[in-house]
Amino acid sequence: MSDTVLEVRDLQVTFTASGRLLPAVRGVDLVIERGQTLALLGESGSGKSVTAKAIMGLLDHPGVQVGSRVARLGEHDLLTMSAERRRALRGNDMTMVFQDALSALNPVLSIGDQLGELFRIHVGATRAEARARSIEMLELVGIPAPGKRIDDYPHQFSGGMRQRILIAMAVALEPDLIIADEPTTALDVTVQAQILELIERLRRELGTAVLLITHDLGVAAEVSDRVAVMYAGRIVETGDVYELFERPAHPYTRALLGAIPDLERPASELRAIPGQPPSPSSLPAGCAFAPRCDRVTALCTGTRPELTLLDGGSDRAVACHHTKELLDVG
Repeated sequence: MSDTVLEVRDLQVTFTASGRLLPAVRGVDLVIERGQTLALLGESGSGKSVTAKAIMGLLDHPGVQVGSRVARLGEHDLLTMSAERRRALRGNDMTMVFQDALSALNPVLSIGDQLGELFRIHVGATRAEARARSIEMLELVGIPAPGKRIDDYPHQFSGGMRQRILIAMAVALEPDLIIADEPTTALDVTVQAQILELIERLRRELGTAVLLITHDLGVAAEVSDRVAVMYAGRIVETGDVYELFERPAHPYTRALLGAIPDLERPASELRAIPGQPPSPSSLPAGCAFAPRCDRVTALCTGTRPELTLLDGGSDRAVACHHTKELLDVG
């Protein structure tokens, strides 16, 4: 059996608005191995969540075009299967933890009803069996007094507890892939640490592959094995988390790392990235980051760089015309 849980090649997502085509994701490649965490980094609007929803098959409605050359979940070909079969995979083989737990949970159903539905639909459990399994899942993710709280509604839980419930739903059927979309957004740092520790523990114990979507570089450094940096709908750099953070090979990655506050010099000025990400309706002809880059040349503005493997046998790939100069500078 292959260790590759998810393989996506040349993923394209285009929205149609007022007769215009808006390319939100442009040729994204992702590969995640069993028991591995891949962090997908980038600013808001870079296409991270759209990529996740396309993989999950949640963009199937008018006005959205989704396509790819390869899309496989283990032995399952996501391109050729029916919509009904893909729905069966969701929750069973692949699941998603959404960033807004209050919106993701149904406010008029108890937590027990929502968790139990997974066991009733996917494994044919009775209501009593589903309730017992649901209590076990709430206990697994650290919900106090799960036997009592299973009958509570989403609004009766704190933000951190609701996020734990979403994770319980995500891992209930031991899926091969968990997509966690900003799972620690709007949570205080203590709860953030608990949620990340929980995801990491479940990954180790279940051997699940994790796609972690975040704009928090600290979170990515703490829990991921590999990192893919996304900008304007494309992957601009990917590689091992330690190597990429130590020697970023793309100006955008370097700028993101440079914007992190320096704890050794708390009074130092924050180095923000100038400008704004381009609109999908008016992407530059060359490198999308060129208008904000301090190393831009005529080559950058006229020719789009392709994602290319670095020399030396590394599995790092970068989409930049000036990678060698950037690495030589250190």
